[in-house]
Amino acid sequence: MLPAASADVSPVIVEIVRNGIISLTEEMKINLMRTAYNMIIYEALDFTVGLYSTTGETVSIGLGLPSFVRGMSETVKAKIAHFGPDGIHPGDVLVTNDAYVTGSHLNHITLTKPIFWNGQIVAYACCMAHWVDIGGAKGDITSDIFSEGLQVPICKYISNGQVNELLVDIIRMNVRMPDLAIGDLRAQLSAVETGERRMLEMMTRYGGDSVLQSIDAIMDHSDRTARARAAEIPDGIYEAESFMDDDGISKGVPIPIRVKVIVKKGEVTIDLSGLSPQVRGYYNSAGATGIACAQVAYKCLTTPEVYPVNDGAFRNLKVICPEGTVVSAKRPAAMRWWMAIPMTVVDTIIKALAPVIPQRAAGGHHSDLAVIEFRGIDPQTGRYFVAAIGPTGGGWGAKAQEDGHPVTVASNDGDTHNSPTERIEAKYPLLVERYSLRENSGGAGQYRGGLGADIIIQALSPVEVSTPVERTRCKPWGILGAADAMANRVTLYRNSEWQELDSGKVANVLLNPGDKIRVETGGGGGFGDPRTRAHEAIEADIRNGYISLSHAMEAYGYQPG
Repeated sequence: MLPAASADVSPVIVEIVRNGIISLTEEMKINLMRTAYNMIIYEALDFTVGLYSTTGETVSIGLGLPSFVRGMSETVKAKIAHFGPDGIHPGDVLVTNDAYVTGSHLNHITLTKPIFWNGQIVAYACCMAHWVDIGGAKGDITSDIFSEGLQVPICKYISNGQVNELLVDIIRMNVRMPDLAIGDLRAQLSAVETGERRMLEMMTRYGGDSVLQSIDAIMDHSDRTARARAAEIPDGIYEAESFMDDDGISKGVPIPIRVKVIVKKGEVTIDLSGLSPQVRGYYNSAGATGIACAQVAYKCLTTPEVYPVNDGAFRNLKVICPEGTVVSAKRPAAMRWWMAIPMTVVDTIIKALAPVIPQRAAGGHHSDLAVIEFRGIDPQTGRYFVAAIGPTGGGWGAKAQEDGHPVTVASNDGDTHNSPTERIEAKYPLLVERYSLRENSGGAGQYRGGLGADIIIQALSPVEVSTPVERTRCKPWGILGAADAMANRVTLYRNSEWQELDSGKVANVLLNPGDKIRVETGGGGGFGDPRTRAHEAIEADIRNGYISLSHAMEAYGYQPG
C-alpha cells in the first residue's frame, strides 16, 4: 500500500520521494565505502548514514548499525540544541564523538551537515563511522571514559566552508595512525556532501514543498502500519530475562538482563528499568542506545519490511529506561565495548513476546561481534598496525517457518560484513588457518537454529591480541520447546598446546610466530519441538555436515535406516 498523500501532493510524488530518500542514503553509503582508508569501514561497513528533519527526527537511515536508529537522531538533536537556530550556517559541518550523546563509544565519529533551501535549513545529512583507533589504552578492559581515547565535544569541523585546522591537529596528535584517521574524516565529509547534493536535486526537480510534504506522508504511513501490527498483540504484561558473563573486571559476576513489555489497546511500553545498573568494565552504553534497543525490537516485530526506516514507526512506542543502567550509563562510565549488551536486550524483548506472537518471533542468536584485534609492527613495512578482524558471524535463531541463518553478523551491526580472509592475509602478518561452520552449534527444533563459525588465526610475527567475546555462558535460547544453541567460545594455542580460558575475554596477550587464537561463535536457538522436525531435513543436515549422526540421534531422536 502506498503512503497516503496530502491534498497538495500526489501519491506518485510521495512514492518517488520515498525511493529517492532511500537511494540518497544508499549513495552516501557507497561514497563512504569508496573513499574510506580503513578496512573496518570499506570492508566491514561499520558505519551508518542518514537523513534527518529540521528537528532531528530520522527520515531515512541507511542499512548500517540498527542500534544507531536512535543514537544518530539524538546526536543531530544535540548539535541543533548546542548551536541554536541561528548558529548553524551554510557550509558548516558539525562533529562529535561524545559517547553520552551518541550512546556508543569514542571510536564513532559523527559528522552532520545542514541542508539549506532558499536560505532555510530543510534537513540534515549525517554520517557515523567507526575509526579503528581513537587513542586511549590498547586492548585493556577500561573502567572510565577518559582511558578510552580522544573525546571531541560538539563543534564545527568546517565553519562557513573553512576547515577547523586546530581540531585536525588535535586529532592527529591523539591517535596512533593519524593519516588513516584524517582520511576517514574526509571520507565521511564526502558522504554528508552526497546527502546534501541529492536532497537539493530532488527538491529542485519536484519542488521543495512537495518533497517535505511527501516525507511527512511517508512517516505517517510508517506510524499507521506500526500501530496496526501492534494492535494484533494481545493485551498483557510480558517479561523475560537473560544475562551476560561479566564486565571483565568483576570476573564471573553475571550481568542480569530483565525486560518487561506492556501492551494495552495497541500501545506498547517497553520497560528496561530491570536491567543491571551500569558496570565498572567497558560494557556500558548511554541512554540513546537503551531507547534504540526497544526501537529495534519493536521494528522487527511490527514493521520489519517497511522502508525507509524512520521515526514515524515509533510514535506509539513508549520506552522506560531510567538513567544509570548498562544501556543508559552516566558519565564517566566506560563504554568502549558498548555494543555487546544491547543486542542481548533486543533478543530478550523478543523472547518476552514470543509466547503470544510466535509467528513473528525467533530463537535467540549468538549475540556477539566476536571481533579479534591484533596489534604490532608489520615486518614488511616496519609500521605499527591495528587489525580489527570481524565481526565474525554466528548463528541466528530459527523462526516459525524457517531454519535460522548460519554465520551471520550479530544484530547490533546489521549490514556490516566480516573480514575477508584474502584481505586479512594481504594486509597483516596473519594466517587464517580455518574459517568454517561449527558443527552441531545450532539449537535443535522443528526448525533448527543457524550454525556458528569456527575461525583459527595464526600469528606470523610477534603480535598482541585482544578479544572481548561475551555470552560464553548464556546460551542462545530456543523457543516453544526447542533446544538452546552452543554458546561463544575462545581458546589460545601457545607453547605448542591449546589452552582453555575462563571466559571469552582476552586482553593484550602476546602471540609469537606459530601461536594461534581460535574463536567459535555460538549458534541460534531452535523453534518448536525437535521431535517434530522433518526426517528429510535431519538427513540433509547430516549429509551437509551441519550436525553429526550422534547429535541427530540424541537431540532429535533420529534413527538411521
